[in-house]
Amino acid sequence: MQKISLKDWVILLTILPTTLIGIAIAGYFSYSRYVELNDYLDDRATSIIEPLAIASLDPLLNRDRANLRQLIGFTHRSQSSLVKSIAVFTKDNQVFVTSTYQGNINLLRIKAGDILPVQTQFEYRDDSLIYRAPIIDERISQQDGSNRSPQQSIVGYLAIQVDKSSINFTQQSQFIIAFAIVVFGSLISALFASRLIKNVTRPISSMVQSIDRIREGKLESRVTGQLIGELNFLKNGVNAMAQSLGDYHDEMQRSIDQATIDLRESLEQFEIQNVELDISKRKAQDANRVKSEFLANMSHELRTPLNGVIGFTRQLLKTPLTETQRDYLQTIERSGNNLLAIINDILDFSKLDAGKMVIESMPFSIRESIDEALTLLAPSAHKKNIELSLRINQQLPDSLIGDAMRVKQILTNLTNNAIKFTDKGHVNIDVDSEYHESGQLMVKITVQDSGIGMSKKQQETIFEAFGQADNSVTRLYGGTGLGLVISQRLAHEMKGDIGFTSEEKRGSSFWYSFVCEQNALPLISMQNYSDLFSKSILYFETHTHTRIATSEVLANWHMNVSPVGSLEQLSDILTQDNAYDYALLSHDVGPAELNDFKNLVATIKEKIPSVHVCINSTSPNLQEALIASGALSCISKPISAEKLNKALLGQQYSSANTLINVSEQIVPIKVLAVDDNEANLKLIKALLEEQVSDVTTAVNGEEAVRLCQNEKFALIYMDIQMPVMDGVTALEMIKSSTFNDQTPIIAVTAHALNSEKEKLLQQGFNSYMTKPIDETMLRHTIYEYCDLALFSSKTNLENKTLAQLNLETFAQSTIIDWPLALRRAGNKEALAKEMLIGLVKSLPESKQAIEEALACQDSQQLKTLIHKLNGACCYSGVPSLAKITQQLETALKKDDNLENLEPEFLEFFEQLENVINESQVTIDSLQQPLS
Repeated sequence: MQKISLKDWVILLTILPTTLIGIAIAGYFSYSRYVELNDYLDDRATSIIEPLAIASLDPLLNRDRANLRQLIGFTHRSQSSLVKSIAVFTKDNQVFVTSTYQGNINLLRIKAGDILPVQTQFEYRDDSLIYRAPIIDERISQQDGSNRSPQQSIVGYLAIQVDKSSINFTQQSQFIIAFAIVVFGSLISALFASRLIKNVTRPISSMVQSIDRIREGKLESRVTGQLIGELNFLKNGVNAMAQSLGDYHDEMQRSIDQATIDLRESLEQFEIQNVELDISKRKAQDANRVKSEFLANMSHELRTPLNGVIGFTRQLLKTPLTETQRDYLQTIERSGNNLLAIINDILDFSKLDAGKMVIESMPFSIRESIDEALTLLAPSAHKKNIELSLRINQQLPDSLIGDAMRVKQILTNLTNNAIKFTDKGHVNIDVDSEYHESGQLMVKITVQDSGIGMSKKQQETIFEAFGQADNSVTRLYGGTGLGLVISQRLAHEMKGDIGFTSEEKRGSSFWYSFVCEQNALPLISMQNYSDLFSKSILYFETHTHTRIATSEVLANWHMNVSPVGSLEQLSDILTQDNAYDYALLSHDVGPAELNDFKNLVATIKEKIPSVHVCINSTSPNLQEALIASGALSCISKPISAEKLNKALLGQQYSSANTLINVSEQIVPIKVLAVDDNEANLKLIKALLEEQVSDVTTAVNGEEAVRLCQNEKFALIYMDIQMPVMDGVTALEMIKSSTFNDQTPIIAVTAHALNSEKEKLLQQGFNSYMTKPIDETMLRHTIYEYCDLALFSSKTNLENKTLAQLNLETFAQSTIIDWPLALRRAGNKEALAKEMLIGLVKSLPESKQAIEEALACQDSQQLKTLIHKLNGACCYSGVPSLAKITQQLETALKKDDNLENLEPEFLEFFEQLENVINESQVTIDSLQQPLS
């Protein structure tokens, strides 16, 4: 910004204030004169019209036009400098007499439809004013003694036209004179300002120039000439300063020479200190690495015995126990779960802090994931009699592609905190969505509670690691303070955000968002709503949020919903003759209210045969009691669409977790699958044979190129890391030297870094798939890249079940998950058993090979072995081993130091041992004859 010069300041402080003050004074007095002239005109016109109106009463009543014309004519002539015309009008707005016939009488007349004036009034007309005064006969009211209105006593009115041109001329003259004076004053001020500039600012400018030369190092420069007043003293001061600066310069040069000698000595000391600091830094880094390793090792070491403690505690709870023993065991289980949650939080925080957290991209059902998370949290809310309510936007697509586990982890943390810090009231969960700027779907989940809330100071530290609102919170509610930090970082990893609003003692509202893709194919079947179409239902719910959420679900099914929020409204509706197909009653059931609620169910049962209830409890005894009172079903809150559909339809309900086949017929296309892993190739071929008519396989890129030179394929699934020729090289040769140059090629790999998808797409792949691959993922790519005419429009449910195996053996296991292995094999039991048994039998050999490569510090061999094992784990039900194997491959691809990966390898071998130890029981169970 340019600074204002002294010359400008002189002008601003002389001419400008004078001009502004002159304008203000001139404006003030001009305006005062303007108002004064207007008031004078108004007073004069009023003094003419009002006496004239009084004098016109008798001639108007006697119809004496001659005398009245003489009266107003005399007035007009005597006031001719002001009055242009005068007219008298009768009560019916007709001209009675006028002082002149040249004027426009219609200007003086009141507009048709307007009432006669009851007092003197005026209006502007161009350069004149029209004054009107009523002619009132006051004797009418005095004679009959009645209280007549003023309008009834008016016999006519008098109007005069006042000329305003002379007044306007006077006002304009006043303005011109006033501002002429202002201009003259400004010119005088400018004259004095120029004189001041000549005597003051020019000498100062010469001194500034001299000072600039001195600043540039020309210390011999001096200010010359004879100046006036204080400026002469300033000149002497500048010259003295220049002389002093010269002396100081010489002294400073001598000091610099001495300081240079001292600095050389100091630098030698600094070099010694830097060496000591570098040694201290390395010690600190080593200590930090040891701390991280210790943290990881202790987390894994503690988790293994804790899993045993918790598992055997649950088993022991199934045996006959006394109430005291059961209470003690439940306390042990809760304490173990709390400790396990703390360990998992610390481990997740360590991974996030180290940048080793991998966000998966898998098809999942958002509604199913939310229901799973809330089902586990519902008992905690029911125990405190808190209303746990879920509302999902009915327009939200259900089938998405993202990391369902992390979505549930954040939701579980926020909802668990809301329940923990709420003693009474509610916890409301809202799920909405909008399209992200990238074209993907952004889902926003809000958790609002009526709990203790937070103060402004507490809100500032809520997202700090190992911190909570204050120490009292930790003592009362427990926890590590890592949950929100982990949730925040996970939300950011999923390209979303997290935030909150809170008011102390009024509750809090936490929200988080994440970005995911919309899956073109549904994962689960659409629930059967056709039997509920146009059915009427009476819905009783006292909680507003729950009532709105459930009503939206019912309305989305095209049901006629009658929601009520109080017992009084319910009674009023029951007294009417409305017929309902269903009744849905929701209530907070306490010990004192149970009998009343049972009576209510029995009463409504008499009028509505199909009665269903919703309660804040998972107690089987309570549900049986309510069903015994007349209810057909009892739903535990929160109410989900699946629970509600199952309750209302009963036996007609069809499971929403059944897989959907896109077509009853096999798609008539030829597909090429390329993978170097025999197990992976066998599985993808089996899955593809269920979808397409012809599947060809190749074990490396070179064989794939040779096949593409002789055959035309509709789709190619290409593994990336293969011997002989990798997938990227094979892609380039297929596109350049075969007639499959337009064939869509899908990249398939057991693991990928966050940036690898974009890299593969840039290299020419049409799409990208991560292992494990299931039928849904294959169906999605076939649906996207093949001719839709090949698909049948009719879809059927695939009624496959897991009943052929005894799943109780694996119900509590997190090491070998047979249902997961079955899903990975497309619900093909024989293939799933073959894959799982093959993996388990190969683990000892893989373990020995990895240990040898680790001992030799052979990173390349480790990459090959871990990649191969990762691919095999993707298709078998070993989630824990698959997870740590994937993390190791990520780190190895980044070329991380093997020493830094020691905690991950410790966990890897731990999970490997767990799978090997449990494998015998698993294989024995799988090899039993199918029932």
